[in-house]
Amino acid sequence: MKQVVLVTGAASGLGNVIAEYFAAQGHQVIVSASTLEKAEQAKARSPHAQNMSALKLDISVEADFHAAVQWIQQTFSKLDVLINNATMTKATPVLEISAADFDMITQVNQRGTFQSCQIIGKYMADQGYGRIVNMASLAGQNGGTATGAHYASTKGAIITLTKIFAKEFAAKGVTVNAIAPGPMESPIVHSVVSDEKMAQFIQNIPVKALGSMEFIAETCALLASPSAAFVTGATWDINGGLFMR
Repeated sequence: MKQVVLVTGAASGLGNVIAEYFAAQGHQVIVSASTLEKAEQAKARSPHAQNMSALKLDISVEADFHAAVQWIQQTFSKLDVLINNATMTKATPVLEISAADFDMITQVNQRGTFQSCQIIGKYMADQGYGRIVNMASLAGQNGGTATGAHYASTKGAIITLTKIFAKEFAAKGVTVNAIAPGPMESPIVHSVVSDEKMAQFIQNIPVKALGSMEFIAETCALLASPSAAFVTGATWDINGGLFMR
């Protein structure tokens, strides 16, 4: 079954890897970013551009979600998969986090995911089918490591929101799950951990390696498949053994 897939924050990093993975499988992928230019640039450099559409979706702006739903309905008449990947990271010592920075991270990460599930999730529920995958984080489970307290707290909130919306949509054909990655071989991790500290950082991971963004994309695809109807409200940990339930 070829699906229509919306990936937020898909212009770079993990979101782009996820978008490329779905497009390579022949799905129709909506590459969204905070500006249309970023989304169009991501599409233009993709080897699977024929399976991609570009969309402006700033997850800190409520009106963008309503506009996205209207555009999706007009363009595809349906949306099968929503990957809530867009996020903002600021590694700041907890006693130095300003109220303004805390509010900014919360607005993007927590409220953005909430409104995406609320507005786009309702569209999916009304159509009777959908797969939502929220990107949480190890930081939201273990109190944060290299990331800031504001970032970690929003990722913990996303795990709770996943359960809330899973219950809300369970009888309507829409599943809602989360993935909680640990440190990945990714630009974000390298921006937070300096080259000088990276070797010791990796030694502190039980499997002695950074994770793979490609595997995160594969996991998204598994949770997004029609056969994953019995999985909802779950958070799948992919963290190299740094956090075990």
